[in-house]
Amino acid sequence: MSEQHISRRAALRGTVRAAGAAGLAATLGNGPAHAESGDTSGDVPVSPPKGAYARNVEVIGYCDLDERPGFKMAIRQKNGRWYLYMGHFWDPGWSVLDVTDPARARVLKFLPTPEPRTNTLGNQVTLGGDILVTAVEKVFPVEAAPDPDGPFHDGVLIWDVSDPADPRRIAHWRTDGGTGTHRNLYDGGRYAHLAANMKGFTGNIYVILDMADPARPVEASRWWVPGQEKGGQTPEPEPSHLHGFCCGSGAHVSLHGPPYPAGNHVYLPYGAAGLIVLDISDVARPRQIGHLPFSPPFHAQFGVHGFLPIPERGIGFANSEDISYGKGPAHHASIVDIKDPAHPFLLSLLPAPVPPKQAPYQDFAGRGGWCGPHNFNHHQYHPDVEKQANLFYLAHFNAGLRVYDVSNARLPREVGYFIPPEPRKRYGPLPAGDLVVQTEDVVVDRRGHIYITDKNQGLWILRYVGPR
Repeated sequence: MSEQHISRRAALRGTVRAAGAAGLAATLGNGPAHAESGDTSGDVPVSPPKGAYARNVEVIGYCDLDERPGFKMAIRQKNGRWYLYMGHFWDPGWSVLDVTDPARARVLKFLPTPEPRTNTLGNQVTLGGDILVTAVEKVFPVEAAPDPDGPFHDGVLIWDVSDPADPRRIAHWRTDGGTGTHRNLYDGGRYAHLAANMKGFTGNIYVILDMADPARPVEASRWWVPGQEKGGQTPEPEPSHLHGFCCGSGAHVSLHGPPYPAGNHVYLPYGAAGLIVLDISDVARPRQIGHLPFSPPFHAQFGVHGFLPIPERGIGFANSEDISYGKGPAHHASIVDIKDPAHPFLLSLLPAPVPPKQAPYQDFAGRGGWCGPHNFNHHQYHPDVEKQANLFYLAHFNAGLRVYDVSNARLPREVGYFIPPEPRKRYGPLPAGDLVVQTEDVVVDRRGHIYITDKNQGLWILRYVGPR
């Protein structure tokens, strides 16, 4: 480990503990002031750390995660304390953090995936009540696996987190010869909703898991796009597509997940197949009622990567994931009208991020690394997550965190951002080429604390301070 890296860790951890966000900014030096186009009259001045850029977002904490860059997160409060559960990118397993005081965030425990760990990914989490569901799947693409023909774990691990700091594994549900599950959803009710690669299928399909007894989960039903059966026909990849870390089995028609239930409907972000809406009033027999294609014109692989329905407003948020390093068709972050779930339609596109004037790059597509949207504050089913209102938080790979005012669904506008300093150390093979910021996930708790992860650095804890 370099002295430079050690000194940065010491500065980040020690200063935040001693003096909070103000001390962090003072130690690292004030970053460039933002310079924006459009109306900035209501902006609140902020002092980002050296090398960072910010508008209406301030830093309130940082944790180096014990040198394990984080990925997906879930938040909860219990007995007066706040706990963050996190999967990891390059260390298969999950950590429990105490984030009660964001300036003193600390790792309490690391839970590795079961042995053998070599070919297994453990980077996804979903949480309902005292039950934590974590995904396990085979390392992909195949060429990235240390031992492509070696053993791996698949399915989901189910944990009792009634003691929040000490999860206890109570079950392992497997995908029956498939490669595992990716992004799932469990809200504490009767069913978990999985994006699962099952034996006999290309790509991930939708599986409903009966959790009446969390220690003995059983499959309730499954649904897939016709053609996903092995030997069936699914769209061919675009010639310009550069396969990368998230390609899984290579299928463009694949449920990325999470499947997102809302009443008797479930919304499926199904890659090149677009947004698909099912009626699950009869859980044993899901049936399709709605569909909104996105590819073309947008790229096919992960053409719809995530979807968040907000039924009370009659809208939902969709986005793609572009892993072509800015060389493929356009990506998107969108607002969709779902007043009639059987006939969803596009309302608007969130504006693409524009680099600050002081940045040494003219656009994010040419900056290096992956560009475009990735994850949003999607755990709306959890009582400790900030409820979706007029602010929409979006992790935007090499453009950091973006904050949008979505009070007018026809005219969303950006009102804040935070682009972290560049990583100082490479922990894994991604991104290829230059080592740049790759903001992966965002969770916002009901205190307004914003948590973001990165492929090659620790956890940033932020707060939006601009106009609402």
